[in-house]
Amino acid sequence: MISRILNRLQSIFIKDKSYRDTSFNQHWWRIILVTSLGITAVVWGSRELKWLQSWELKAYDQMLRSRPIKPPDSRILVVTITEEDLALTKWPLSDATINQLLAKLEAHQPRVIGLNIYRPQQQNLGQDLEKPTNIIGTCVLSSMGRSEIPPPPNFPIENIGYNDLIPDSQEDQIIRRALVFAEPTDQKCATQFSFAALVAINYLEQEDIHVDFAQHNFRLGKTIFPILSANAGSYQDINARGYQILLNYRHPNELAHTVTLTQVLNHQVNPHWIKDKLVIIGTTAASVHPGLYTPYSAASQQPTRTPAVFIHAQIASQLLNTVLDKKPLIWYWPDWLELIWLGSWSLVGSVLGWRVRHPLLLVVVGGITLAVLVGICAGLFLQAGWLPLIPPALALIMSGASVMTYTTYKTQQQTQVMLLQVEQQQEAIEQLNILLQETQATTATTALYDLHSHHDSAIVTPEKSTSDFLLSGRYQIISVIAAGGFGRTYLAQDTQRPGNPSCVVKKLMPARRDTKFLQVARRLFNTEAEILEVLGKHPQIPTLFAYFEIDEEFYLIEEYIPGHTLHEELPPTENIKSEAFVIEMLKEVLEVLAFVHEHRVIHRDIKPTNIIRSIKDHRLVLIDFGAVKLMQPASSEETELATVAIGTRGYAPPEQFAGHPRLASDIYAVGMMGIQALTGISPQELQPDPETGNVMWREAAQVSAELAEILDKMVCYHFGDRYQSARAVLQDLNRISHLICTSSSK
Repeated sequence: MISRILNRLQSIFIKDKSYRDTSFNQHWWRIILVTSLGITAVVWGSRELKWLQSWELKAYDQMLRSRPIKPPDSRILVVTITEEDLALTKWPLSDATINQLLAKLEAHQPRVIGLNIYRPQQQNLGQDLEKPTNIIGTCVLSSMGRSEIPPPPNFPIENIGYNDLIPDSQEDQIIRRALVFAEPTDQKCATQFSFAALVAINYLEQEDIHVDFAQHNFRLGKTIFPILSANAGSYQDINARGYQILLNYRHPNELAHTVTLTQVLNHQVNPHWIKDKLVIIGTTAASVHPGLYTPYSAASQQPTRTPAVFIHAQIASQLLNTVLDKKPLIWYWPDWLELIWLGSWSLVGSVLGWRVRHPLLLVVVGGITLAVLVGICAGLFLQAGWLPLIPPALALIMSGASVMTYTTYKTQQQTQVMLLQVEQQQEAIEQLNILLQETQATTATTALYDLHSHHDSAIVTPEKSTSDFLLSGRYQIISVIAAGGFGRTYLAQDTQRPGNPSCVVKKLMPARRDTKFLQVARRLFNTEAEILEVLGKHPQIPTLFAYFEIDEEFYLIEEYIPGHTLHEELPPTENIKSEAFVIEMLKEVLEVLAFVHEHRVIHRDIKPTNIIRSIKDHRLVLIDFGAVKLMQPASSEETELATVAIGTRGYAPPEQFAGHPRLASDIYAVGMMGIQALTGISPQELQPDPETGNVMWREAAQVSAELAEILDKMVCYHFGDRYQSARAVLQDLNRISHLICTSSSK
């Protein structure tokens, strides 16, 4: 079972290891590769032009919001100054109120206090405190159109961090990055560290973990914080000045314990929330500052803007988590690896577009593949990996749609050509039939060619040696496989291909040599060869390598399929096959037949001796096609003479012998093979119902009602009562196959 699945997968993507690799498949792989490379270039170029950046960042925000919620950071306490607090006092808070707040907190021995409120005029900040050095103040760096805001004058610069936050583009203004370190350019706000980084560093220093900038890397102890590049992740050419990191947000509802100014002043805070903790003080009142946008601004049940104090707490928490809890920072691939990632999904889309030709099915399969892509990106994001999502998704969709559109267009063109060739074929058949009837109306030799299968009979000894015969200066004849009055089939070697591989040479001799007959025969031969050339692109149909005419004799050079015919597998009466075997046999033949019928070609002679079980992969291969053997003389296999069609008694339905074959005629033949496998009785021995004309066979087989109904519909006497397409039979077989296989295994 496993080997059969592997063979099936191989047939989907490789098809065959014969000469087809150097003809048809290379052509399609070239289309796939060119499309993949083209779409990759287009999407990558769009990305470089920042056309996709807003989409990518929205996808990033969504993945950030979709992560599981973690418990609050117990090392941090946020003291907020709310609108309710301001109703009890005025803004800005008085120096006395600030010092009172600091004194209340200091009484419970916090490790570090961060005051995220501007105090440029306060001369006595932290006055009378036992440990004023554990208080971190803030200032604001100058920028275009804005002057610096200096720190409290009585505080050393080592206890000052700048309050600046970096929003993304002017379009969304979302804070996704943290500036933790920058070279000072101001006179008063001359600190190197951001407020959030400095409070975290001071907290860690009390655990003997120190900051280090060796080799231009920001380190806290042994933990390295890689600097954010201008093209980090899905960013394109951002302002990466200073030392920036991606902000790995906690869920806002579970950031840290939060209390208000009034609660602290009124002793309404659990002392354990303060002792040995990092306390960050800041305002949340919208009347003071409206807040900033974050990835959670688009989340339901979250405010549109987030107070800056919470963003600083997020940054500080991230630094502590990375150093103390070994939580990974958000990482991303370099550009060259992201390009490979993008190209790989473009290639996947191209392959899907090539293999799945039906638009609705492509939407379903493409949707599943897209879900896999989203799942991979989301899964890696849970491990802090930021992989591009939008570009590969676009490449997947665009390449799949492009290849499917192109293949559909080429298939329509090919179908139109095939329809024209089939029409020309039928015209030539009718003309040949008229010519033969004029001169041989009373004979049984109304044949154009004798084209036997190269597996239909044993090797015949030729009347003269053929080993020295080199046909067309290329094909070394090895032996005669089959011979008749109007043609021969040889096993040969192609001397112009590497390794001199085996092939089959079919020599077709016209029944008459007059000019008019040869002219029509030549037209039929060329048309039929062109049809066989197209059909041979299927992995379960021999490839037509060449066709030509020499001395008014026609030659077909086809792929040699080593193996045995299905006739050798079908049973005598004491060795009938199981339903599971029959279903698999029918499905495999019908899959090939569906391809043939899609090109509006009727095989006309489906029977066990025209189906080979290949030694290479154990697949069934359908051989001996069509009109080149029309009006063939009688043979040991009781090939029926017909005016416009050929067939074998027992396998060919009535309308085919009447000269009017249809697609349903081939379905009849496949159904008779299924009945033969179940009953062990040759189709020629089965009797029809006198009233309906339908074959009577059920009493000779032990078969489920479901399979019997399908076979009965396949072999109805009147073609209008049968399945009208191989796909319809396959659909019913697939519906019952699981049930049949399950019951047979019990």
